[in-house]
Amino acid sequence: MAEIRLARLEQGQTKIKNVPIAVTPEGFWCCPSPVVFQKTLNKPKPASLPPKILVETKPTPVADRKPRAAAVRDDDWKGNADTSGYGASEVVHRASRPKVEKMPRKIAIEFGEAGTSDIKVVLVGKQGFSVKLSVHKHVLMENSNFFAIKLSDHEDSSLEIGDCEDVEIYVETVGLMYCKEMKQWLMKQNVSRVLRILKVAECLGFKSCMQSCLEYLEAAPWIGDEEEEKVITSILRLQSEGIGVSPVLKRVSANVSKPHNDTLSHIIELVLRSNEERGRREMKLVVLRLLRENQNVPSHASSADICNEIIYSSCRSCLTSLLFLFQQAAETDFSDRKEPVVKQITLEADNLSWLLEILADRQAADEFAVMWSKHQELAALHGKLPVVSRYRVSCITARLFVGIGKGELLPAKDTRKLLLHTWLEPLINDYSWLRHSCGSFDRKVVEEGIGRTILTLPLEDQQSIMLTWLSSFLKVGDSCPNLQTAFEVWWRRTFVRPYVETQGSIHQQDCAIIPQCEP
Repeated sequence: MAEIRLARLEQGQTKIKNVPIAVTPEGFWCCPSPVVFQKTLNKPKPASLPPKILVETKPTPVADRKPRAAAVRDDDWKGNADTSGYGASEVVHRASRPKVEKMPRKIAIEFGEAGTSDIKVVLVGKQGFSVKLSVHKHVLMENSNFFAIKLSDHEDSSLEIGDCEDVEIYVETVGLMYCKEMKQWLMKQNVSRVLRILKVAECLGFKSCMQSCLEYLEAAPWIGDEEEEKVITSILRLQSEGIGVSPVLKRVSANVSKPHNDTLSHIIELVLRSNEERGRREMKLVVLRLLRENQNVPSHASSADICNEIIYSSCRSCLTSLLFLFQQAAETDFSDRKEPVVKQITLEADNLSWLLEILADRQAADEFAVMWSKHQELAALHGKLPVVSRYRVSCITARLFVGIGKGELLPAKDTRKLLLHTWLEPLINDYSWLRHSCGSFDRKVVEEGIGRTILTLPLEDQQSIMLTWLSSFLKVGDSCPNLQTAFEVWWRRTFVRPYVETQGSIHQQDCAIIPQCEP
């Protein structure tokens, strides 16, 4: 660390304030804001001579003398300075936070060999301070299209640029015109700062700097969605500049006009066929979450149908496999290969539950309900297997009832009726195992879904199903779904409301025969 040290002032002299400054590893000064400059830069390689850095203040009315300049001491710098770049030790002045109005309003910086500059560039910031750069005309014109135009017919020894939005980065970008190892300097910056440099370089027409920034952005990691969005926005703005931005954009887009349907199908297939339980479970959650996010993207709507087709193709494959496994398990010599078959049944049932969850989220599960309700052969084999081998299959039935009860899928009346007639009894038979063996099983939600599904049918069908349920419930109690709420609704529809409607019609008839009194 080095500090600016000021000599003791005699009475009547203009007071020079301590100014927080910092010098980059290449030797350019980083412009401070009106408040204390707090950012500490990385320690650079040693060098011999520093660029000359001056800090000016307005003279006070107390004395007629010119303001003195404070410069960094020679023994605080190492290395030499030339037009190819500078090395300097880190300079950060840490003083107590001064008030903004007491900060210096003018700062002077000199690039290259001391005393060799031939033009002054004054940057006027929007925050009320200005920076005077002592630079070389030929360096600016060779590197910047902006300065080449401005200085080609410019006879004065100074050029003022007003309303600079980012004076600090403007100074650093001008300093990069003196730097041969631009890549090494950028490597010490973060993505956010390089984007700021890229913006100023674009305004100046500093092509080599823009190219170096793009090479940095192509290789550097982007941390978080917000930073990635900033990079892409900045890069897209440069497409009209004739700069090669495609290497950077390839990170987020491929040269494929159609959606990656084959890739999605391959991912789903890999997840479904994985034999590693933990990895499969975690990736199912990840894929489910990402597909949910895709639904919120407007451009995703065009590929939604194709995505659903891929999922239904996987559903049909899993159903075929599950039926084959049930047929194997129902054979008389099943005990010889019981363990691998039961494990595979569990896997296929879990896969179907996951695919159904995806379809329900996408409001596209109606066809799944049709497929499941028509699998009467699978339902018939269900009763022939031990409950420990089959109970996870009933999770699929339970999820369908929950989806219908919540309005996540709206299958036709015949489908709802067939689903209840085919799969409600197997679900009741497995209910005790579902309650005690499935950690994610929510009894209240499932019972509510079953009851609501029953109540969507015509009253005659409700009666048939409710009486069958009542018989089972009175036999096994808690080992059967508790559908009392739905039973009460059915009861009122059957016994109470018809009576009320009959009484209402009789009352209307009595009112009709009463003679009206004439006024």
